Amino acid sequence: MSQAQRLEDHLQSGKTITRVTAYQELGIFELSARVKDLESRGLTVDRKPIKVVNRFNESIRVMAYWMEK
Repeated sequence: MSQAQRLEDHLQSGKTITRVTAYQELGIFELSARVKDLESRGLTVDRKPIKVVNRFNESIRVMAYWMEK
């Protein structure tokens, strides 16, 4: 199964994903590239920046992606 297919399955199950969870859960290092792959196939992937706290206790912004059911 390709990374794009794993991502599509994950998003279509109603879950959101960030760069960190994509790497940890799906083995995807370049999440934005895989999102573009899905969009080039005509799928709509929603996104918004969210704030999270990193391991140094700093507030940072990352992009969260999801697909509407």
